[in-house]
Amino acid sequence: MQASNYWAEFRCQSSCRLPDHLNYVWYKNQQKRNEGESYSGFFLRTDRVSCAVKGLEDFRSPSMLVRSQNGWDVSYTSTEICAFRGSTVDINCTYTYPSRLNHLDTTVQETFWFIKESNGIHVDLRTDPEYSGRVENLCGNNKCTLRISNLRESDSAVYKFRFTTNQPTGSLTGSAGVTLSVTDPQLQVHVRRSTANPSSTWTELTCHSRCQLPDHLSYVWYNNNKPVGRKKYFHLRHFNPEDSYHCAIEGQERFPSPTVYAPKPPSVSVSPSGEIMEGSSVTLNCSSDANPAAKDTWYKRRGDKQVQRLSEETQFVLSSIRSSDSGEYYCTAENELGRSSANISITVTYAPKPPSVSVSPSGEIMEGSSVTLTCSSDANPAANYTWYKENRALLQGPEGVYRLSSISSGDSGVYSCKSENQYGRINSTSLHLDVQYAPKPPSVSVSPSGEIMEGSSVTLTCSSDANPAANYTWYKEDEDSPTASGQIFTITDITAEHGGKYQCEAQNTHGRSKATLHLTVGAGKSVIIMNIIRLTLVVVLVPVLVWTLWTRMKKTLSLKSEVNEAVEMIESHNCPEYENVAAAAQTEDTEEQEDLV
Repeated sequence: MQASNYWAEFRCQSSCRLPDHLNYVWYKNQQKRNEGESYSGFFLRTDRVSCAVKGLEDFRSPSMLVRSQNGWDVSYTSTEICAFRGSTVDINCTYTYPSRLNHLDTTVQETFWFIKESNGIHVDLRTDPEYSGRVENLCGNNKCTLRISNLRESDSAVYKFRFTTNQPTGSLTGSAGVTLSVTDPQLQVHVRRSTANPSSTWTELTCHSRCQLPDHLSYVWYNNNKPVGRKKYFHLRHFNPEDSYHCAIEGQERFPSPTVYAPKPPSVSVSPSGEIMEGSSVTLNCSSDANPAAKDTWYKRRGDKQVQRLSEETQFVLSSIRSSDSGEYYCTAENELGRSSANISITVTYAPKPPSVSVSPSGEIMEGSSVTLTCSSDANPAANYTWYKENRALLQGPEGVYRLSSISSGDSGVYSCKSENQYGRINSTSLHLDVQYAPKPPSVSVSPSGEIMEGSSVTLTCSSDANPAANYTWYKEDEDSPTASGQIFTITDITAEHGGKYQCEAQNTHGRSKATLHLTVGAGKSVIIMNIIRLTLVVVLVPVLVWTLWTRMKKTLSLKSEVNEAVEMIESHNCPEYENVAAAAQTEDTEEQEDLV
């Protein structure tokens, strides 16, 4: 009979109830052809069709032969069968034919299975010496089963079914046949986790072989090598991390499936090993032991509860690592049975970053207080610090702290620090330290110096060391209100009343201090000149007057003596005419003495 094109439609089904949202992949003659719930089109009678759930293509359905639409057909339940040495296998087929053809009722005359042809003749397995006593044909109701017992590896072959009828062209062979593989079971455990209902999650284990096994087989499930079930499907409500499962076919326990288990703690490493320098390339590796194979994911911890997902690969590459990349990384390995994780710490070495400087306590710094200067810099390994004041080194050490226990005004100035390790060094910005204090005892002065004369101009100056700068006030002794304000006090056209004690008070926000100045005012210039003239007269005229007085006194005494003698003479001679002369002489002498005085 000749093959012809005809239309057919296929649907993929499972013996267990699958979720409605699943999609399917369709294969025609082992080639992927379509996706969807069904597959339809025009096919040849020799075409074979199979399907699989998308994403689970390794678990494909058995191939199905397309049935002919002209009434003649041989279809096999499965076109690929696996069986084990020493076991028994059933190979099934269904055949159809027209009930009447050429005005003649169709009757089946012969049915048999074969694997060989000799001179165009198909050799019935029942006559093959290699199968003697090991094969049976179980046929009826258009179905025929080939049963082979005590299987051998040499029985692996393609088995075909043929039937003949009473019609002239009424013989048909199922052209595709059934491929029998006599081998080990090659079992696998398929794991599927259901998370559709968060309150009721479960895991389904399926004992599966890559080739089609007979339906009548029984299975044995093992948990940690102890039997726990005898179905093809095994459901788990809870899975402990230390549990492992595998399956086997009953009677073929020597061919168990590989064991499935949750991931063991991963092995993590960093490459290259050793010191990690900033700017280098670093690779983090994660390797986990799990079956099914685990999915590895890299994370970095950002805080107590903050985590950053980095990569869903077994390797994570930091092509140019930075100081901020230092920290704790961990890799999680997860499969359908559980998850596990392992940590690795990355330490990046680098030169110091620009230091930050601070002063404590902040705000105003009072003389006598305790002040701490702190220098800190991000560096790995930790930096050593050196403090400077105006480029003069003060302190060196790993702490970066410089303490002034009782600060003084002399400690004011510009400070800076240097941070260094074996990879580099860097200086901080400048820090200005301003120490504030109350005014020191003022220094007072008068200009001009020396004796101050009446009518002159005098300047009094007061100066005090203070921070902030002091304000100045002048007071005069015995006066309540200030005499003047300001650092300089000038008195013009001074008089004797300006003399006395003056007090300068220096004051700022932190205190005050005082100093006293005694101002003495002397006579003016005119008085001095008069005194000089008087002194000169006394020094010059007194001797002259004394000499003149002495001379005149001598003359007067001499004259007086002569007068007295004349008087005595006149009196002795009783000359009246000389009495007037004597009286006149005495009178003249008296006037002369008065003039002398």
